Amino acid sequence: MIAKSEKEISALREGGRRLSKHLRILSEMVKPGITPKELEQKAREMVENDGDELAFYGYTGVKNDTPFPSGLCVSVNDIIVHSPASESSRPFEEGDVACLDFGIKHRGFFTDHATTVIAGAKHRPEDERLLKGTKEAISAGIAAAKIGNTTGDIGYAVERVAKKYGFGFPRNLSGHGVGLKVHEEPHVPNFGAPGSGVNLEEGLVIAIEPMMALGSGELYIDKDGHSYRTKDGSRTAHFEHTIIVTKNGPEILTTI
Repeated sequence: MIAKSEKEISALREGGRRLSKHLRILSEMVKPGITPKELEQKAREMVENDGDELAFYGYTGVKNDTPFPSGLCVSVNDIIVHSPASESSRPFEEGDVACLDFGIKHRGFFTDHATTVIAGAKHRPEDERLLKGTKEAISAGIAAAKIGNTTGDIGYAVERVAKKYGFGFPRNLSGHGVGLKVHEEPHVPNFGAPGSGVNLEEGLVIAIEPMMALGSGELYIDKDGHSYRTKDGSRTAHFEHTIIVTKNGPEILTTI
């Protein structure tokens, strides 16, 4: 969407702030012995208490016409995105890499946010490097979200970081417009050529979301019909922020 009024921007800011708070609480709950289903229950409770709505629950998209059964995605290790938390009673184990992806609808406007954490205290060095590099990639992508740039500039910035670290990344998944719907145009790829794609204009609301893998980044859809897994079984990371393009540069909405 193109947010033009202060009323729209205010609602997006408050929705983003609430979502950021929710995701911080959920990520702190990721510990050995806790299940994704427990995180789903907490997510629903927080959103209901705020009087907001779950963005993902019941969602149907172009690639899957089966209503999504969860409000929260918790994708573990070789699953990169879209694993329904409500369907998983498998407890986190020490060292699991967990990608949490969550969205809410506040006063009619959607925001989308994701983070990745490691369960427990025993962290593999390669997993820590994966998270560090993917965080660096989202920072680079956000910095490129300026008036006069394009979605290709964002993708190019993200891809440069992936190549620097030697990470693989999927080419069939991307960031997207957001605001009036969960997913809108334009696509915001994690690769690209400078100057290509859609022009970024003032008020444009987009979700930038690098997804990286220690392996090739090639994926397949799991038997649940939702979860995207790496073909080589490599571990993954995913970070996402909803931002608005302003005359003063990108403003991160999903922050406290």
